Amino acid sequence: MLLALKDVWVHYRKVAAVRGISISVEEGEIVTLIGANGAGKSTTLRTISGLKRPSSGAIEFAGERIDTVAPDQITKFGIAHVPEGRHVFPYMSVVENLEIGAYLRTDKAAIDKGYEEVFEHFPRLRERRKQQAGTLSGGEQQMLAMGRALMSDPKLILMDEPSLGLSPIMCREIAKIIRDLHQLGRTIVLVEQNARLALALAQKGYVLETGSIVLDGPAQELRQNDEIKHTYLGIASTGEADGKSDNA
Repeated sequence: MLLALKDVWVHYRKVAAVRGISISVEEGEIVTLIGANGAGKSTTLRTISGLKRPSSGAIEFAGERIDTVAPDQITKFGIAHVPEGRHVFPYMSVVENLEIGAYLRTDKAAIDKGYEEVFEHFPRLRERRKQQAGTLSGGEQQMLAMGRALMSDPKLILMDEPSLGLSPIMCREIAKIIRDLHQLGRTIVLVEQNARLALALAQKGYVLETGSIVLDGPAQELRQNDEIKHTYLGIASTGEADGKSDNA
């Protein structure tokens, strides 16, 4: 088991944003968290990466407790966080943003190899390597945020809404990159409001509602679940479809 959350609660003051969730992630998996706005998905990622402290429960990574560890130490353990909204450094060049992602690494040859890996996944970034990040398109900034995470050579990548605000064409491109990363053995925890995309990419999924896990299982099974189809995929359940046929 690479990552395990065990009965984790997270509060903002007195309000519980995450309510006793337990999640497991095996090495090499894509695991997705889906749910409506405010369900606790982003808070869960922020808690894994140390930006929020759990009120109770435990988080283990590669067999070690990390729920009381500082964010920079969690990065050293091998967890990279691609936040919602991209958050690139707008006045720095593409290469300078990538360099920040490698700040914990000291092996120059490995860092150079990291650049090549990023540019192989994101050829547009190679073309724009001297360009200020703030002048990139939204999709290119998302690529840069993902590339910056890869520069740390992480064991686990947390991705928060990578398709948010992007065109359908760019969403498909980002999805292909996530698939490619998975095929290369990367482990990913993916938060997505686009449940159709998330369940197509993932091997396992958790459905969150108001901070609690209400459903989990293999992604393929979740795609066939009537409740998931109706609530998150916009597909009428069998009963509803039959009813409409009867009334037609």
